[in-house]
Amino acid sequence: MSTEIQYRKITNDGLWHNNVALVQILGLCPLLAVTSTVINGLGLGIATLLTVVLSNVIVSTIRHHVKPEVRIPVFVLIIASVVTAIELAMSAYFYELFKVLGIFIPLIVTNCAILGRAEAFASKNSVKASLVDGLSMGIGFALVLVVLGALREALGMGTLFANAQLMFGELGHAMTITLIDEYRGFLLAILPPGAFIGLGLLIAVKNAMDEKRSCKGVKVPISAR
Repeated sequence: MSTEIQYRKITNDGLWHNNVALVQILGLCPLLAVTSTVINGLGLGIATLLTVVLSNVIVSTIRHHVKPEVRIPVFVLIIASVVTAIELAMSAYFYELFKVLGIFIPLIVTNCAILGRAEAFASKNSVKASLVDGLSMGIGFALVLVVLGALREALGMGTLFANAQLMFGELGHAMTITLIDEYRGFLLAILPPGAFIGLGLLIAVKNAMDEKRSCKGVKVPISAR
C-alpha cells in the first residue's frame, strides 16, 4: 500500500468509517453532557482534538523506549499531562468557557478513545502516521460535537453560536444567529434525553448514507434484471 493511499485510509477511517462517536460510540459522557450549544461542542472538540494529536505524537516518538509491561501506565500519564496543560491554558485564556465546560475538560483523560488510539495505533506506527490518525480521529469527534450542538441549540433555543463571546471575545457577540424570532424553545432538546435522541438521529443518518452508498456500489447481474 502506497503512503498516499495509507494516509487517505487513515483519514477516511477517522472522519467517517471508524468515527469515534458515530461508530465506536466512545466518549459519550462529555459528548452528551456539554453539546447543548455549538460553542460548548466546539470548545470541548478542540480540547479533545489537541489531546489525541499530542498524545499520539508523543507515544509514537517514545514507542521504542517503553517496555511492554508498563506501556499502559505510561500512556495514561502522557494523556493526563497533555490534558492538564490544555486545562491550564483554557483556564488562562478562555476562563468563562472553561467554567461552562467544568469537569468535562479533565475528564478527557478518561476518554477511552484517546488511550485506544495510543495503544492500537500510535505505539505501532510512525510519528507522521500517528499525527494523521490523531488529526482525523480528533476532527471526526469534534465535528460530531459541533453538529450535535447545532442541532440541539437550534431546536432548544432557536439560535446558533449563542455565547460565542466565550471563545471569540467581543467579536462573538456579532456571531450569534437567531433562527426564529421570539422562539419559546423546545426544552427536551437541551436536556440529557435530547442529547441521546440527537446522537441517535446522527448515527441513523450515517448508517442510512453508508447503506445507500453500498447499494450503489453493488452491480446487479444482467440475468437478475
